[in-house]
Amino acid sequence: MAGTVTHDPPPDAGGLQGRPLIVTEDAGLLDDLLRLCAAAGATPEVHHGLPERRGGWEAAPLVLVGDDAARRVRGAARRRGVVLVGRDQDDSGIWRRAIEIGADHVLVLPDGEQWLVDRIADVAEGVGRPALTVGVIGGRGGAGASTLACALAVTAAREGLRTLLVDADPLGGGLDVLLGGETAEGLRWPAFAASRGRVGGGALEESLPELHSLRVLSWDRGDCVAVPPQAVRAVLAAARRRGGAVVVDLPRRVDEGVAEALAQIDLGLLVVPAELRAVAAAARVASAVGMVLRDLRVAVRGPYAPGLDDREVARLLGLPLAGEVPAESALRRSGEGRNPPGAVARGPLARFCTAFWERALIEAAAA
Repeated sequence: MAGTVTHDPPPDAGGLQGRPLIVTEDAGLLDDLLRLCAAAGATPEVHHGLPERRGGWEAAPLVLVGDDAARRVRGAARRRGVVLVGRDQDDSGIWRRAIEIGADHVLVLPDGEQWLVDRIADVAEGVGRPALTVGVIGGRGGAGASTLACALAVTAAREGLRTLLVDADPLGGGLDVLLGGETAEGLRWPAFAASRGRVGGGALEESLPELHSLRVLSWDRGDCVAVPPQAVRAVLAAARRRGGAVVVDLPRRVDEGVAEALAQIDLGLLVVPAELRAVAAAARVASAVGMVLRDLRVAVRGPYAPGLDDREVARLLGLPLAGEVPAESALRRSGEGRNPPGAVARGPLARFCTAFWERALIEAAAA
């Protein structure tokens, strides 16, 4: 059981730093709370009553008060982030004690364990603004979506953003190959197939291959071509919690796993070659993707068929125009992997990506 207590909000304690604080003398409850902290990747500070050191109560980012200790902390300064934790499902008096100490939440174990692990993990990771998450999808096969996804990620990393590139297309050949890192050490998608609940953002980032100053989640060369939707949800949520930028290279089909990815994307780019058959194919893709993703824009790639330009392609699709994706001649000359998309900072593709991020970040900040 978990619940929220309604009371006058205590003074804001913004900018709290440090470890979670546990206040209890109940050995069994303490064991449970320490176990949950370990699962969330946090090392708590433990006291039997109010900490003696000045500011100990106020400075903790999260305070877990055992029901046995409620009386001992009754006179503490009111603040946000206090959770009263008990183990008696039938004790209605816990709500009264929560109000007396100014608790935000009441939690009765074991029912509320997952909620509490998530809350502790948020504290441990210092959760702030989530990453701006951009999905890239081809209007037809060979549209250049993977190239644009890589270029966007490489550019974001060069601009100093914490960047994660996610390959959501198991049949695409692997973005690690496109970046020249197919042999780089680190985990691939199959390692996360059994993920449930919450994945630690820091642990995820450290486990992935690092290429061109960004982290890449791609596929291995094995037989696994699908990851359960719950794992997709958990992994992308972890990636977003770290902030910065997440770029997702999407397949053109929309199955349960892709729908989970689309649900966490802020902005989608539909890459469409400027030819009539590609526009017709892209319209079907846009219809399917648009059922989940609200903000879908078209990125047009030349050369243009007679009678078409980027604005006309956007008009035919009924989508906002993100711009024209320029060709990168240096990329074609260098060969796959040696000079990844967007690596030439003054190249036309990198300039397009830089302008895109500038606009997208301003829009996100204003939202």
